[in-house]
Amino acid sequence: MLTILGFAMIATFLVLIMMKKMSPIAALVLIPALFCVLVGKGAHLGDYVIDGVSSLAPTAAMLMFAIVYFGVMIDVGLFDPIVRAILKFCKADPMRIVVGTALLAAIVSLDGDGSTTFMITVSAMYPLYKRLKMSLVVMTGVAAMANGVMNTLPWGGPTARAATALKVDATDIFVPMIPALAVGLVAVVVLAYVLGLRERRRLGTLSLDEVLAREPESETVLVGAGAGAGAGSGSASGAGTDKAPRGGAGTGGSGDVAADRDGESDDDFKGLDPDRPTLRPKLYWFNALLTVALLTAMIMELLPIPVLFLIGAALALTVNFPHIPDQKARIAAHADNVLNVSGMVFAAAVFTGVLTGTGMVDHMANWLVDTIPDGMGPHMGLVTGLLSLPLTYFMSNDGFYFGVLPVLAEAGQAHGVSTLEIARASIVGQPLHMSSPLVPAVYVLVGMAKVEFGDHTRFVVKWAVLTSLVILAAGILFGII
Repeated sequence: MLTILGFAMIATFLVLIMMKKMSPIAALVLIPALFCVLVGKGAHLGDYVIDGVSSLAPTAAMLMFAIVYFGVMIDVGLFDPIVRAILKFCKADPMRIVVGTALLAAIVSLDGDGSTTFMITVSAMYPLYKRLKMSLVVMTGVAAMANGVMNTLPWGGPTARAATALKVDATDIFVPMIPALAVGLVAVVVLAYVLGLRERRRLGTLSLDEVLAREPESETVLVGAGAGAGAGSGSASGAGTDKAPRGGAGTGGSGDVAADRDGESDDDFKGLDPDRPTLRPKLYWFNALLTVALLTAMIMELLPIPVLFLIGAALALTVNFPHIPDQKARIAAHADNVLNVSGMVFAAAVFTGVLTGTGMVDHMANWLVDTIPDGMGPHMGLVTGLLSLPLTYFMSNDGFYFGVLPVLAEAGQAHGVSTLEIARASIVGQPLHMSSPLVPAVYVLVGMAKVEFGDHTRFVVKWAVLTSLVILAAGILFGII
């Protein structure tokens, strides 16, 4: 009976959040509370929740202060020179532009928020893609995959969810996975290079002055981009040509060019607002050194991650914004992200507490163990990694990490596979997950890039699956999974 009720609770939770009938936070609280009553253990609900909250408080603290820290670093301009350098590196070479897109998305993903990453990346790169008539699905696909790899950072969401669901330290999941994730990031850059070469063959290479001399034209969205010259013929202007018109072609004279420069070139190629009041150029090196020191201390495990980010956020706010009203304004600016993420963690205490406390997870794990062939039991890490691709694509991270992963971990333990191995394997599907229709940030990406979601999906799925499999293979090869 507990096995049936356990799967029924998970299924109810998944259906309600995928159909958007309830928010993840509400579903994480109300559904397990209801099933706790149904199994006859409603009187113990308080104990289950308190135990869960006590174990999850460090994870919630880490997420809260990491979001504040990296949000402040973006506010004060830490990443502005990186954005400008990437734009300068890109010039008007399609290959460099696509590689630059991957690098920029990966760097900005350090803040742990996909929406912020996509807003900055598209703001910086969209003008270049538009002027050169490059395929915009290449931009959205590469940005989503780079963000997916970086989304595995402890404060990015999946790793924290895995740590929360399995009651392990996020550091123990992430730090050993760094080599495999680095291989995955290299794979994204290599893929960007290949796609960029194909775009270069299709469009040619222009000078930046030639690009700026063009009249604004309708952007090109090519699902078949990267398939060689003429791919996507007829789908948009310029799609069926091997070479784009060279500089100045089709312009109406110097007056038109001047208007074009005044209207777009100065602003569109800056990416980030260079005059925002939160910039602190005199403190740039302080912020850079503080960030390097923070990340180094995290990797070396000098202090627990929550303590590091708590100290880092306090230092960043105090030094960059010494006046209390300014500090309050910065905290308020990032309050939505902080509340959503930390609220999710504490709500998860109810779900994981009930699932564990009532014994449902044990009964489900025993059933799963009985159904898995004996030959596959010792390879539950591989099984979990493979399952993470479709499951994190067709369901939310909340559903997979809080509903499915605990069952896989229990099944793995029965076959001698450690919980940490299962946790590490569970994050390899994130490059694909970031293009899931259940991820709100992907709508920010395709919306700002003016790309149809279906076009983005058809282009990115095969490449994202390949990237995820590369990470999984690297993890197995390095003995991490």
